[in-house]
Amino acid sequence: MEAPGRRSMGNKKTFVLYPSLGVGHLIPMVELAKHLLRHGLAVLVAVVDPPDTDAVSAAAVSRLAAANPAISFRLLPAPASPDAAAHPAKRSHDTLRLANPALRDLLRSLPAAADALLLDMFCVDALDVAAELGVPAYFFFASAAGDLACFLNLPYLYPTLPSFKDMGKTLVRCPGMPPIRALDMVITMQDKESEQTKIRLYQFARIPEGRGVLVNSFDWLEPRALKALKDGVCVPGRPTPRVFCIGPLVNDGKSGETHECLAWLDAQPERSVVFLCFGSKGAFSAAQLQEIARGLESSGHRFLWAVRSPPEEHDKFPEPDLERLLPAGFLERTRGRGMVVKNWVPQAEVVRHEAAGAFVTHCGWNSVLEAIMAGLPMICWPLYAEQGMNKVFMVEEMKIAVELQGYEELVKAEEVEAKVRLVMETEEGKILRERLAMAREKALEATKEGGSSEVAFAEFLTDLEKKS
Repeated sequence: MEAPGRRSMGNKKTFVLYPSLGVGHLIPMVELAKHLLRHGLAVLVAVVDPPDTDAVSAAAVSRLAAANPAISFRLLPAPASPDAAAHPAKRSHDTLRLANPALRDLLRSLPAAADALLLDMFCVDALDVAAELGVPAYFFFASAAGDLACFLNLPYLYPTLPSFKDMGKTLVRCPGMPPIRALDMVITMQDKESEQTKIRLYQFARIPEGRGVLVNSFDWLEPRALKALKDGVCVPGRPTPRVFCIGPLVNDGKSGETHECLAWLDAQPERSVVFLCFGSKGAFSAAQLQEIARGLESSGHRFLWAVRSPPEEHDKFPEPDLERLLPAGFLERTRGRGMVVKNWVPQAEVVRHEAAGAFVTHCGWNSVLEAIMAGLPMICWPLYAEQGMNKVFMVEEMKIAVELQGYEELVKAEEVEAKVRLVMETEEGKILRERLAMAREKALEATKEGGSSEVAFAEFLTDLEKKS
């Protein structure tokens, strides 16, 4: 499948982008594709399309293609994992490995050889196809440089430790990052003997085989992690791939879609609204929804809250029953200062709206970067994947957020109220807003001509020329 209006690649350098399974991996690749196009390069995004629920649906790709007509998309048919009962990490890994023949056929079918293959961090087996065809392969790491430093080190560190699940609050120390409690390490790697942990360690161990790593971050934000990566201390005994910080690459907040919440925000005072949004997987238990609601009501502040059905109810009630899930009378009592929407809001537009004053976030890296580009203070509520680690970076290292206590089990209403008041009312909140204003300024500087991220991208292209 190709996007409408595909331009001829002509004599331009051609980059093939290869995301892992799932929309969450595809969207950052689309932002990278836009960046390449802005630099006059030709782009093709190859999307693995297995016949199971792990796939990015053809409909989602069609929507992205229609919104980005200058980007070519190609669906690659691939078998599903032969082990349907396996952990999702194992199924995804199997499917990506089984997609190698389709990727090989695509690369061979191009009118001219691809100048580079840009891989998602989980697409490590595509390195074999790149080597076979002589195509330079780089990775695009869509999360924090601190995560990269940790992941590159884990294949060497983890064999010397017990399972993270048995270490509790014991601190784990990796080069380039602050000490992190074992319980905040990646959820899929809590049990070192599990199949999914072994898959992740295999994937992380292969990343240094790439010719370099493009990271969606910027120099000012993560100096400690970038120094460790540059000094080669994350990968003992072998060369560390060169790292190019080319971010932040994020949605510009101009989707063209209309949503009722945007009109509501237009009527709110500047920097007055607390925005709560937890991504496509951010569903809480009914008990947690009640606590959040009570905390918001007690805080007295304006709020915009995207609510999903609890995980145990989602199949039966894909659209949440707000009257049943939230405290009795909550919607009526807060009608003048709060808005609760079902399932989805245009996050990139909301965080950039002048009425937004704070962002309660699951700490996904794309959300973090969107908030930085808006100068919006954050309250951390990590939910899954690498987000416990991101929380530590954001609070301790970058100092761009505050942490909600109790997120491992149940965050109480009093804690929600306290952190909302801290950010919106106190001197500490004022300092946090000033820090975010500076972070935004530094991010904009990095992406301007002559800025650190633009220089890094030029160095990537020079590196590619040398190695080609």
